[in-house]
Amino acid sequence: MHALDVLHQRVSSPKLTEPAPTDVQRDAIYRAALRAADHGLMQPWRFLVIEDEGLDRLGDLFVQAMLKDTPDTPEPDQQSLRAKPRRAPLILVAIAACRQNPKVPHVEQLISAGAAVQNMLNAAFAQGVGAFWRTGAMTYHPVVKEGLGVGELEQIVGFLYLGTPAKPPQPPKSVNPETFFHPWPGQ
Repeated sequence: MHALDVLHQRVSSPKLTEPAPTDVQRDAIYRAALRAADHGLMQPWRFLVIEDEGLDRLGDLFVQAMLKDTPDTPEPDQQSLRAKPRRAPLILVAIAACRQNPKVPHVEQLISAGAAVQNMLNAAFAQGVGAFWRTGAMTYHPVVKEGLGVGELEQIVGFLYLGTPAKPPQPPKSVNPETFFHPWPGQ
């Protein structure tokens, strides 16, 4: 697929199934992450690869976090949260591995890690791999961060779910660039 076609047509695939991306597809996705814009060439990111029984352990970690906040959570709600990682055969946890740097503020490192995730979404789409990027309460919960070994200066940027699209992706909605791009100073 042509690079501009990928950038203009990429959409998320919220319904995923087996199989997970192949080793060749994963390598391309991983390499795309490492080409993200990166002020100071700090490479302020790292990624956890979660699949198979790791998905169940992640679900258990989510429930542990939920119960810390709401100990009386009904069992059906616990089971629903526990099952969320099984929405795809592979999850990449994107972590902004920020470090102190007088020339590269924390926010720039965080944005760079987000750019790495966007590159992975584009690389997945280019190869026909289904992908969606999730955040939510578990992304920021201290129990989840501790359980995943996220350091004090680090932050989870999101969970990138990867697999085979359960159905063909819908074409993207048309958006007029003039809605978002304006000359400055105004005319």
